[in-house]
Amino acid sequence: MAQKEETAEAAAPTSQDGEDLENPEDPKNLKELVELPPFEIVTGERLPANFFKFQFRNVEYSSGRNKTFLCYVVEAQSKGGQVQASRGYLEDEHAAAHAEEAFFNTIMPAFDPALCYLVTWYVSSSPCAACADRIVRTLNKTKNLRLLLLAGRLFMWEEPEIQAALRKLKEAGCKLRIMKPQDFEYVWQNFVEQEEGESKAFEPWEDIQENFLYYDEKLADILK
Repeated sequence: MAQKEETAEAAAPTSQDGEDLENPEDPKNLKELVELPPFEIVTGERLPANFFKFQFRNVEYSSGRNKTFLCYVVEAQSKGGQVQASRGYLEDEHAAAHAEEAFFNTIMPAFDPALCYLVTWYVSSSPCAACADRIVRTLNKTKNLRLLLLAGRLFMWEEPEIQAALRKLKEAGCKLRIMKPQDFEYVWQNFVEQEEGESKAFEPWEDIQENFLYYDEKLADILK
């Protein structure tokens, strides 16, 4: 979903399915306008290729990247050894709930105590302090949950609050890693729409390995 941009001229009122409302003064239509949220969490199975190329790029200075993309794999194993797996992605808008919190609110609002959960996240950037706190609380109260979090970039890693939040994640049992080039390739192959006419092979950007090493060193220093 493309990021929304404010325009000087107001757009015509639309319903939740995108159709114009002929009479916005009608009470029924007014109710629909009021209930339509200005921002939302976007979910799906595959994200557009241009979003991946911009949002997941592991640049040092992430100018313009003001939302989080979270690709997830959930494996739920029963005591008998049977495994149920699901995957998808979430994208948060700038003023809405963050993708990490939305995952626990919408994708996995409850955990079956009879199952063991292995959840893997591939996120465009590491969590903010508030999202890290939500993850820690969920891990502390859900003993049958294991979380592997792979981040393309570190979010505001120089801030003491963020560093403390990352250490709390580790202490709570969350496995933190910086995405390697092969992780970006995995996301490309499994979570990105393959556009017609474009190469389906992952094409790494020039500094992908260098930037991985940069962030990997920073994370190792923080988690000492």
